[in-house]
Amino acid sequence: MKKRMVPGLTLAVVLAAAFCVTGCAKKEAKTITMVWLPDNVGPKYQKMQDTIGRLVEEATGKKVTHICPTDYAITVESIVKGKADLAYTGGQAYVEAHHKNPKLLPLVVISGPSGTLQDACYNSWLAVKTEDAENFKTDGKWDLTKIQGKRMSYVSTSSTSGFMIPSSYFLSTFGGSGKWQNLTRDDLMEGGSDKFFSEVMFGGSHHISMANLLSGKSDLSAFCDDMLPYLTVVDGTADKQGAVYQVRDDAAEPFDKYHGKTFVLLQDIPVLNCPIIENTETLSKEDQEKLLALFTSDEVADNSDIFVPKDSTAHGLAEKVGNTRFVAAADSFYDPLRELQGIKE
Repeated sequence: MKKRMVPGLTLAVVLAAAFCVTGCAKKEAKTITMVWLPDNVGPKYQKMQDTIGRLVEEATGKKVTHICPTDYAITVESIVKGKADLAYTGGQAYVEAHHKNPKLLPLVVISGPSGTLQDACYNSWLAVKTEDAENFKTDGKWDLTKIQGKRMSYVSTSSTSGFMIPSSYFLSTFGGSGKWQNLTRDDLMEGGSDKFFSEVMFGGSHHISMANLLSGKSDLSAFCDDMLPYLTVVDGTADKQGAVYQVRDDAAEPFDKYHGKTFVLLQDIPVLNCPIIENTETLSKEDQEKLLALFTSDEVADNSDIFVPKDSTAHGLAEKVGNTRFVAAADSFYDPLRELQGIKE
């Protein structure tokens, strides 16, 4: 399934002002505040956010305000500290938020093409520049051991596909034997001559992590396939090792400087789909029921501002593939992510 960042109502709101508004929102029974991931904000996502805001207002009779951060950590802290009633996040951000505040639960999760949770996943990508691809091969075959000593770009420690999944992959591939048998996730977050990576950077968003690769700041970058609206496959099979992607000539910021540049997929790894989190402490039971009915409705599933048609250049929350829609999910849906980290609730 291809999500679209999807990856606002008023996106020009200054972040500090947004927090002031949300602080007041908790005192106003007629207001619901929603916080987004930094990859889901900006003019190209405004129609999607406007549509969701309008539908929530119609369903609950309450005004909707939006927090549009520039960093993953702000998204997580906004919902954890009760400054937001709803949050659209990745799975890892949800696990982190729920661990800090057990009152936070998944309201809905984006399904797979089947319309269920069974295929509710997208892809985490590890990519290298096309001109450097041979540096990651041995005897003409892809060799993941070649990533050691390179400059690595992640998204954020709160990102599922941009950190948790790739770092877990590195640990399972390299840990347990040989020189890196004692490798830890903390080791993968810091660069140096004696570290696994020579340099480590965090872009703060999937867009910037990809831009780090295209600009030459990193040799290897992790980001998710939500970047597809900016890309075209020019060689190989989409979402498969060795696929070559090219930045489209109409790609907007921050990729307007990289039109025509290409990269190669070194690895792609399935990731559990994103939830909309509800704060069960700040939302009334009545509003929780209304929101669940709204988001799981055919009206939302068939809304092209939210689930955009295949090959559309619009930016919604997901591409409409098959019966893609929002479905209800229990907290336990994200237990596989907890197991990766050894978290016990």
